[in-house]
Amino acid sequence: TSVIPCAGFDESILLRLAGSLEKASEHPLAAAIVTGAENSGVTLSEVKDFTSETGKGVRGMVDGQAVMLGNHLMFDNSTVDFGGVDDHAEILRQDGATVMLMVVDGRAAGVLGVSDPVKATAPEAVAELKRMGLSIVMLTGDSRTTAEAVARRLGIDEIEAEMMPEGKIEVVKRLQAGGRGVAMAGDGINDT
Repeated sequence: TSVIPCAGFDESILLRLAGSLEKASEHPLAAAIVTGAENSGVTLSEVKDFTSETGKGVRGMVDGQAVMLGNHLMFDNSTVDFGGVDDHAEILRQDGATVMLMVVDGRAAGVLGVSDPVKATAPEAVAELKRMGLSIVMLTGDSRTTAEAVARRLGIDEIEAEMMPEGKIEVVKRLQAGGRGVAMAGDGINDT
């Protein structure tokens, strides 16, 4: 839904590189990026040396360039400076978007925002589950800011954000150990 390039890059370059890289991924967000890139009319390339870091992001070679695309965890130990787009990224998060950072050949290339609109029926479904006496807990790898924005729209009060898949398992075990029955719904491979 949003493409914010850093200096020296433009939207079409970011979409081409991100779409090419994400073609090799199984994550639900990857499909959104590929679709967005294809809908913008860019030609996607083949990716080489593709690797996925669960809960963080993906990397590979696209047209001879080393491309990395992921959340802030992917770049925690990096010296890459995203200062030019940090404010834009935070605005996207406040609006409920998942923010992915892109690095090309070691340089900050930009930020992509992916939004999954809340279905019109979802807030009422959550309210009905609460009326039935169920507690709803959102477990997400997204940033706390993004999670809070989405949770507000849905009427969810309990949030666990910036979680790796292993952390979600620990929350489920903790709830079960406390005597609670637990059901989990997820959107992709990390949740399985």
